[in-house]
Amino acid sequence: MISAILVGIVALEHLYILYLEMFLWTTPKGLKAFGTTKEIAEASKSLAANQGLYNGFLAAGLIWSLLYPDAAVARQLQLFFLVCVLIAAIFGGMTAKKSILLVQGLPALAALLFVLMS
Repeated sequence: MISAILVGIVALEHLYILYLEMFLWTTPKGLKAFGTTKEIAEASKSLAANQGLYNGFLAAGLIWSLLYPDAAVARQLQLFFLVCVLIAAIFGGMTAKKSILLVQGLPALAALLFVLMS
């Protein structure tokens, strides 16, 4: 039960990131969230939308894993998508912003550990 809640939280977080990157990138909220300027945001708008789409795919995979009727397959889906999120968080933390490790990596790691223990 705890693992499903944590997987759901990670999925919701990535839906929110999709929303920020695809729709709010050039707004004050998007600029603040990603620590960028209006000029840089305007120049990178299409790249951010692409990133948002990928975050949406991660969320979709995690939601799929929560809805899949076969528990063994659902667990494998959860493991796969959580590892993908964790790798993306590590890469983002190393290349873009260190806080990504905490904001995205920590929830994914917690969910992964609970899925492995279930």
